[in-house]
Amino acid sequence: MSFASLALALATPAAPEAACAALSRQIADSRTEWAEARVIAGRHLPAHCRVIGTLQPVQGSRIGYELWLPRSWSGRLQMLGNGGYASALPEAAMAEGLARGSAVVATDTGHEGDDPDFARGRPQTIADWGWRAVHETALAAKQLVARFYGRAAAHSYFNGCSTGGHQAMMEAQRFPRDFDGIVAGAPGSNRVRLNAAFLWQYLSNHRAGDDQAPILDGQDLKLLAAQSFALCRGANGKAAGGLPGDRWLNDPLQCRPDPAALLCRPGQTVGCLSAEKVAAVARMRAGVRDARGAQVTFPWLPGSEAGWSAYWADPRQPSQPMRVNFWRVWAFDDPAWNWWRFSYARDLPAAMRRLSPVIDATDADLRAYRARGGRLLVYHGLADPVVSPLDTLTYRRAMLARTGAAADWYRLFLVPGMGHCGGGDGPNRFDAQAAIERWVEQGQAPARLTGTLADGTTRPICAYPARALHRSGDGTKESDFICAAPPPPRIRR
Repeated sequence: MSFASLALALATPAAPEAACAALSRQIADSRTEWAEARVIAGRHLPAHCRVIGTLQPVQGSRIGYELWLPRSWSGRLQMLGNGGYASALPEAAMAEGLARGSAVVATDTGHEGDDPDFARGRPQTIADWGWRAVHETALAAKQLVARFYGRAAAHSYFNGCSTGGHQAMMEAQRFPRDFDGIVAGAPGSNRVRLNAAFLWQYLSNHRAGDDQAPILDGQDLKLLAAQSFALCRGANGKAAGGLPGDRWLNDPLQCRPDPAALLCRPGQTVGCLSAEKVAAVARMRAGVRDARGAQVTFPWLPGSEAGWSAYWADPRQPSQPMRVNFWRVWAFDDPAWNWWRFSYARDLPAAMRRLSPVIDATDADLRAYRARGGRLLVYHGLADPVVSPLDTLTYRRAMLARTGAAADWYRLFLVPGMGHCGGGDGPNRFDAQAAIERWVEQGQAPARLTGTLADGTTRPICAYPARALHRSGDGTKESDFICAAPPPPRIRR
């Protein structure tokens, strides 16, 4: 069973009230069963009909969504992804899509709030968050679009970053027919292991049993970032790409800073790290490995250090790890769960058995999405301090091995100097939505995206494994660079 309320949002008196009211009357025999229409005033938005709905696909599930239907429609349906565990709709991104003429839709993923404790006593909300809310909302939106305009959307898209990127990958894996084109930013698809990596940061930064005194602080992280930059910036303008004067690392994947080089000498107290701090950094840079030495959690790349503090503890309660209720509520259903008793050898596999089938978007078999003609554009900032780019690269390798060649339907863009879904010193502004639309509708597979820096200059963001190599001009515009694969490493004999 399901129910919904329908509201009309106007930017001008010329908004299509009659069509929206008619949709309200017709909605009773669509996926969204009950409706009410009323006129409200909107600002800074094109005239559109706004559907505010609720879906109840199974008992215990209550999925909210909004669908904005513009008067002047491009024929496209675009769904926007969410952030973290928050129920907030991405209204700014929805407004951008609406301004392009797309019908836009987003979901609250089946809950209210931004903490995983929303699943306490409501186990169905985990599946809603993990996969069901996006899929059910997409189906409802397609039905309502067809009713409102009298024809189905010509093309459907999903675009999201972080949790939105996770949702994007889940759609490509589980529901390949939902979207023609998908943009997945910084996916964090290996969600259980990602939370285990956040926990590792916390445990590595505290003495056993001590939640009050972290070992490293923000100044230490700045020192680590400066070390990474000083050590590895020499590759900028050369094989790493970019320009010699770039204030970020163009290829942090090849950077290997040693925290021991920052060890304080006798009598030194400034600009160095104590032995305890060096050991903490070494643990963080290594991540968790199993008894055979295989990587269990992905460490973050050099150049991202200044942002580590955002996720190594709960900012609202620094004496506990980030996302503690993910473990207490989702993984173990134990209000007394304590992180100091956590065993990566015992408890992480147990958490994965319970949660991975529901929330991990790690299925490497995308043959169904490729076969239906889907297009997948993935991007990830190389200075991301939240989701490690190593996660995205590891999935790509597994996907290529399982799915096969990806030249005609998949592209990965690693963005130098960009943080989590944006920000940073690098070329962090680009239009992935326009690129996926050209790819789906005109067959133009993107070999590059145009990235814009804070000073307004542009340069290409190249499809992996190519990178932007400077070839002419002063390096202030995209045409000064070419996209080329890096030269093979020299073999030392």
